[in-house]
Amino acid sequence: MKKGIHPEYHTVTVTCSTCGNTFESGSVLKELRVDTCAKCHPFFTGEQKFVQAAGRVEKFNRRLQKKQN
Repeated sequence: MKKGIHPEYHTVTVTCSTCGNTFESGSVLKELRVDTCAKCHPFFTGEQKFVQAAGRVEKFNRRLQKKQN
């Protein structure tokens, strides 16, 4: 490897701007700020709703009821 052309790799503190959670990671930057993290993102907290799937199930049930009648 050539000397002097690679950026320095640091241990940095990552701060979430939504919930204020902090954790350590590695980066070539001195400081990192993220919009959402695993503590406040709806997918990881279980608050995400699958609206599209719910509509499909209802549509299927209506078609099934029509066929049975």
